[in-house]
Amino acid sequence: MEKKNEKEEETNQKRIKREQLETKVLEKVGETITSINEAKHVDEVICALHSLAILLFPLDSTLLSGSIDSQYRDQILNIVVPSILEIDELRDIFYRGSSFPTFSRGPSIEVLEAVLPCLSQSGSKSDDFDSTAVCINAERILVLCFLEKDGVHHMAREFGDFGQREEFPVERLKPDNRVFISRVAQQVASIPDKARRGSPAALSSHSFFKQIVNQLLAAAEERALELCDKTNNLDTRETEGTFLFVGEMFSRICRRGCADILIVEIIPRILELVRSFLSSSVYSIDPDFVQSDPKALFWMKMMEAIKDPYAAERMSEQLLRVLEAESASDIEVYWCLWIVFHRTLNTQATTRSMFVDKFLLWKIFPICCLRWILQFAVLECPPSTNALVKGQNTRGLLDRIQCMVKVWSKQEFVQSAPMEQQAYVTATVGLLMEKMSKDELEATKDVMHSILQGVSCRLETPLHLVRRMASCVALVFSKVVDPNNPLYLDDSCNEEAIDWAFGFTYNKREVSATSHGTIKTKDETRISSGSVSDEKNNCPANDRSKMNYNNKNLSDFKFVDPDEIIDPAMLNCEHVFDKDEDADASEDSEMSDSSLQPYDLSDDDTDLKRNFAQIVDIFGALRKPDDPDGVERALDVAENLVRASPDELRHVSGELVRALVQVRCSDLTVEGEEETAEEKRQKALVALLVTCPFESLDALNSLLYSANVDVSQRILILDTMTEAVQELADAKCKNIKPVKGGLISTISEIQPWFLPPSRGPPGAGPWKEVSETGTPLSWSYRYERELPLRPSQIKKGKSREWSLRSSKRQENLVDQTINKFPMYAAAFMLPAMQGFDKKRHGVDLLGADFVVLGKLIYMLGICMKCTAMHPEASALAPHFLDMLSSREVSCHVETYVRRSVLFAASCILISLHPSFVASALVEGNPEISKGLEWIRTWSLHVADSDADNECASMAMTCLQLHAELALQASRALETTDYTSKEKGVSIPSIVSKGAIRITF
Repeated sequence: MEKKNEKEEETNQKRIKREQLETKVLEKVGETITSINEAKHVDEVICALHSLAILLFPLDSTLLSGSIDSQYRDQILNIVVPSILEIDELRDIFYRGSSFPTFSRGPSIEVLEAVLPCLSQSGSKSDDFDSTAVCINAERILVLCFLEKDGVHHMAREFGDFGQREEFPVERLKPDNRVFISRVAQQVASIPDKARRGSPAALSSHSFFKQIVNQLLAAAEERALELCDKTNNLDTRETEGTFLFVGEMFSRICRRGCADILIVEIIPRILELVRSFLSSSVYSIDPDFVQSDPKALFWMKMMEAIKDPYAAERMSEQLLRVLEAESASDIEVYWCLWIVFHRTLNTQATTRSMFVDKFLLWKIFPICCLRWILQFAVLECPPSTNALVKGQNTRGLLDRIQCMVKVWSKQEFVQSAPMEQQAYVTATVGLLMEKMSKDELEATKDVMHSILQGVSCRLETPLHLVRRMASCVALVFSKVVDPNNPLYLDDSCNEEAIDWAFGFTYNKREVSATSHGTIKTKDETRISSGSVSDEKNNCPANDRSKMNYNNKNLSDFKFVDPDEIIDPAMLNCEHVFDKDEDADASEDSEMSDSSLQPYDLSDDDTDLKRNFAQIVDIFGALRKPDDPDGVERALDVAENLVRASPDELRHVSGELVRALVQVRCSDLTVEGEEETAEEKRQKALVALLVTCPFESLDALNSLLYSANVDVSQRILILDTMTEAVQELADAKCKNIKPVKGGLISTISEIQPWFLPPSRGPPGAGPWKEVSETGTPLSWSYRYERELPLRPSQIKKGKSREWSLRSSKRQENLVDQTINKFPMYAAAFMLPAMQGFDKKRHGVDLLGADFVVLGKLIYMLGICMKCTAMHPEASALAPHFLDMLSSREVSCHVETYVRRSVLFAASCILISLHPSFVASALVEGNPEISKGLEWIRTWSLHVADSDADNECASMAMTCLQLHAELALQASRALETTDYTSKEKGVSIPSIVSKGAIRITF
C-alpha cells in the first residue's frame, strides 16, 4: 500500500512539473510574440526568437554574435543555456502542448507564403540536419494550419471579403486579383508534391485533397447562403472571390490527376438534391423551378467558376463514370448534368464542344453514358423510361447526325481507327438515326449518301465485327426510309433491339488471345488447333445399304459378275461384311416376296436420272450450266469419286479443278441452298488437292492471278489450299500395334517346347496332334483343338476352318498421324508468292483486293506452321520473310492484312528449328538473322503504335515467340562451341570472337 502511494505521489509530481514547464514555455512564447510585435529593429526580432529557440534546440550562440549589433550581442551571449535533457523535455512540451499552435497561428495566406518555401529544401542534395529539421517543422505547421484548423476553409472565406477587410494590402484589390487567387491556389495544391519522402500521411495527395475538397465545399456553401440572405445576388454573372478560389482549386486538383477524389465527394450531394426534386414533383421537374433553387444555383456557380477546359473535361468524364457505377437512373443523370452544365453548355463554346465533339468522336464511354450525353447535349430534353426522347428543337439533332455521318463514312476512319472507337461512333450514328424521320433525313445535306457510302465500305471488309456495324446502321436507315420493309443484312440484327455495344465493355480494354482474330470463317477458326476434323461421307441410299445384315441368308448373296459395271463413287460407302458372320449365316430362310410387289412409276423421275460413275461424267456435267440438276448431282458425288482415286484422276485433275472453280453455284442452285453447294464444291477441291497435289496445284496457281476469275473465286482457291494443307499435315494411317514383350519367352507350364501355348478363350480344349494324310513322313507337326462357340452363335453341324488371317486383326491396328505436307510445301508456297505485288487487269492485291492478300498471307502462314521443325521450313522461311517485310505488306492500311502478317510471322517463329538458326549464324548466312531481326523491330513498332488492339496483342505474342527462339538458338550455339572444342574442330573466328551477335 505504501509503494502504491509512493508511485501515485511520484506521478503527481511529474504531472505538476510538466504543467509548470508547459506554463513556462507558453509564457515564453507569449513574450516572444509580444517582443516581435513591438520590435523596431531586426536585431530585436532575432533576440526574441533566439531566447525561445535556445530552450528548444542545441544552438551555438556565438554564430550569431558577428551578425548583429554590439548592443544586442551581450544579450544573446549571456542567456543561460539549459542542459540537453532539459532541452529535450522542453521541446516535447512545446510541440505536444498548446505552445506550438499558439506560436504558429496566423492568417492562412500569410502562413502559406511563409512556410511553403521551407518545403523546397527537402529536394536539395544537402544532408544537413538543420534543413531536415526545418522541413519537419514546416510540415507540422501546414498540417496544423490547413488540415486540423481548416485553414483552406478560412482562406476561401477571406477571399470572399476581398476589399472589405483591413488586413488585405491595397495592391491585392486591383482588377488583377484573379492572378493572385490563382497563385495561392497553385501553392496550396503543390503541398503534396513538395512534401518530402517520409512526411506525414495527411500530406499525401489522396488524403490531403480529400480534406481540402470538403473544406472548399463547406466554405462555398456558406458563402452562397450569405449571398442569398443578404444581397440575393447569387444569380449574377460575376464570379465572387470565394467561388473564384474554389474553382481554381478544383482545376489544380484535376490537373494533378485527382478528379476522381473531387467527383466522389460531389456526386452524393448533387444526387441527393435531384432526388429531392423528383420526390416533390408529381409529373415532371420544371427547369425554372430548379433554376430558382439556391442549392441548384450554387452548383451552377461552381461550374461557372471553373475556367480551365481540361479540368472541366476531366470532371465531366469522371462524373459520367461515377454515375454509371452508382447505377443512377436516366432521369436522375439528366438532371444532374442539367444542374451542373446547363449554363455553361449554352454560354461557353468549350463546354458544348466537349460534349458534342470530344465525347462523341474521341472519347469512349459505356453505352449508357453515351445515351446520357445524347439526351442532354443533343436532344436537350428530359428522357422517358429506358428510351431516348426527341425534343421540340431538332436543329441540334440534324447538325450532329450530319457531322457524325461525315466522319463515319470515310474509308480512312474504317482503316485507321481502333475497333472500340469504330463501334462507339457507329453506336452514336445509330442512336441518333433512330430519332430521325424520313422528312428530316431528306432535308439534311448529303446524309443519305454518306450512310450508303459508309455501309458499302464496311461490307467490303472481311472483319465480321465491322460488317456487323454496317448491317446495324443499314437496318436503322431502312426503318427510317420505310418502316414496313426493314433491311436485314446480318442474321444477328434483331428488329426489337440492337446491341449497340457490339460486345465491347468500354470500362476496361480487353485483348483477345487469339493468334489471328480476323474474319470468322471456317478455316480461320482452326488456327489454334492447326488440324482439320475428319468428316464422314454421306452415302446415297441404295438397296444394299438398306438390307438387314443381322438376318441375312445365303441366298441373298450372288456371285460377282466380272462384266458388272461398278460405281467407284460407292466404294467408300460400302458396308464391310464380317467374314465369320457370313460363313455362319442361316441357310434356311426363304426369299421375301416383298421385292416383287408392283409400285407406282407415274412421278418417280429420280430413278430415271443416271448416276455419275466416272470422273469424265462429272467434268462434263460441270461444263453444262444449262443443266442445274446435273451440276447439283455432280457436286453431290464429286468428293467421294475423287477420294476413290480412280486411275484416270491424275490425268484429268487439272481440268476438273478449273471446272469446279468456274462453276457458279449461286446461279444453278435453289435459293437458300447456295451454301450447301459451295461447301460441296470446296470439299471436292480439297479432295483433289489431297489426292493429286502437284497436278491440282498447277491448275489452281494458274487461276489465282488470272484475269478470268473474280475475288470470290480467288478467296475460294486460297481457302481450299488452306484446308488441304491442314488435311495433308494431319493425314491418318493404320499401323499394326506394337506388341510389348520380352525377346526371350518363358514357359511356366510343364509341356514340350514344340507344343503350341495353351493361351486361348475360356473353355478351349487341349491341343491334339493331327497326322498328315497322303504322306507317311512329314517335316512338321500339325495340332488342333476345339474352341467354344461365341455367345450369339448357333451350331449348324458344320466344321469351322481357321486361317492365318484372324478376323480380329483390325483390333491390332492403331490410327497414326503422318505429316505428308512438307514434301508439297514448295509447290504450295512459291508459285503463290510469285508476282503477288504486280498489278494486272482485275488483280490488285496491294490495293482494292486486300482481302485476297490477307487470305494469301494467312494460307502461307498455315503452310509454314505445318512444316514446323522440317528442313523445308528453313528453305522457305527467307523467301516468305522477304515478302512480309516489304513496306506495302507490313505497313498496309487495312487491319485485316496487318493481322495476317503478324499471324504469319508467328508461324515462321514456330516453324524454324533453333539448331538451323544457330548453324545459319555459324555459316555466316545473314538472311535468317536479318529476317528475324525485322520481326522483332516491327513487332515492337506495332505493339507500341498500332491503333488496333488485336494487332498490338498479336505483336506481343510474336515478341514472346521471338525471345523463346533466341534463347533456344543461343543454347544451340553454346552446344556447338562445346562440341567443336571437344572434337578439336575450329569454328569460324568471327563467331568465336563474337563478331556475329544474335540480333533477333
